[in-house]
Amino acid sequence: MAKRRAASSWPALFQRQLAALIRTGLGAGSRSLGRALAPLRARRAAPRGAGDWLAGIVFGPTGAQRYRLFRPAGVRFGERLPLLVMLHGCSQDANSFAASTRMNVVAARERFLVLYPEQDRVANANGCWNWFDTRFGRAHGEAALIMAAIDQVGTLYGADRARVAIAGLSAGASMAALLVTRHPERFTSLTMHSGIAPGAAHSTLSAVGAMQGRRRPGPLPASANEAAAWPPLMVIQGEHDAVVAVGNGRAAAQVWAAAAGARAGAARGVQRGKRYPMTVTEFKHRGVTRATLVEVGRLGHAWSGGAHGERFSDGNGPDASRMVWGFASKGFIVPT
Repeated sequence: MAKRRAASSWPALFQRQLAALIRTGLGAGSRSLGRALAPLRARRAAPRGAGDWLAGIVFGPTGAQRYRLFRPAGVRFGERLPLLVMLHGCSQDANSFAASTRMNVVAARERFLVLYPEQDRVANANGCWNWFDTRFGRAHGEAALIMAAIDQVGTLYGADRARVAIAGLSAGASMAALLVTRHPERFTSLTMHSGIAPGAAHSTLSAVGAMQGRRRPGPLPASANEAAAWPPLMVIQGEHDAVVAVGNGRAAAQVWAAAAGARAGAARGVQRGKRYPMTVTEFKHRGVTRATLVEVGRLGHAWSGGAHGERFSDGNGPDASRMVWGFASKGFIVPT
C-alpha cells in the first residue's frame, strides 16, 4: 500500500513545491519566475475527465517505466472495470496524449480505465517507442514493461484482466501491434492509428524504409493462424499522412486479415456532417470481422477528431476516440 501512495503522490508533491517556490519570490523576480514556469505547470495539469489522474511506475530487467492511469469517478469497492491501454506517439507523453485524444472524457462517460504507459527519454530521445528494434531486444524489453504496467493496474486498481484492449498512435500503434502479436491471449482488440504493421522493420534503418512505404510486413507468427484466438484489428489511417506512408494502413489490415483467414469486403464511404470523409473496408472470416480499415480523407499524421491546439491532433476528422471505444467495447465479454 505504501508503494501505491508513493507512486501516486509525486505529481502532487511537485506541484506543492513549485507553488511554494513561486510564493517565496519577491517583486518582479517572482512574477518572472511564475510566467516562466506557467507552461510547465500547464503540462502537469490533469487532462479533462471526471475522475482520478493517477501516477505509477513499474520495474523490469531493462529498467523502469512510468505510467498514468485514468480512473472514472465513483468506482465502487471490488468493481472491476474494462481497461484500455493507450500508447502515445513520438514527441508525446501520457499527459499530452490524453489531452489530445480526450479519451478520459469518453472513459468517464462509459466507465472504463485508461492506462497511458510513458516512454522514457533515456530510452529514446524523441520519446518514441522502439517498436522496430526486435533484433537487439529493445522492443521486447519495452513490451515487457508495458505488460508489467497492465498487470500492476489489474492488481492495484481492479482492472478486469479479461477485458483489456489496446490502441496507439504512430510509434505507439506499432508497439501496440507488437504487444498483441506476442500476447494475443491478453487482449480483446487492437487499434492502430497511423502505424506500421508488425514485422515490417527490425532496425532503425528498416523502420525508416517502412515509414516511407518501401517495406512490407512478412506473415504473422504461426500462433496467429487460430482465428478464434486472434483479437480483431481496426486501422485508422489518414490519406494525407506525410510521416507514415498511406499504404502502411492497408498493409497492416491485410497482414492481420491473412493471419485470420479473412477476406476484404466492398469498401463503403461514410460522411458525418462536416467531418472528413471515411472509406471503411471490413475483412471477414465466416461472417466475423477480423480487421477493419478506416481511411480518412484529408487527414494528416494526427489523431482524428482530437483536441484543437494539441500536437498531432486534428479536430476536423471523425472522432477516433469514440471509434476506438466503440470497437473495443464490442470485444468485451461482460462477466456473469
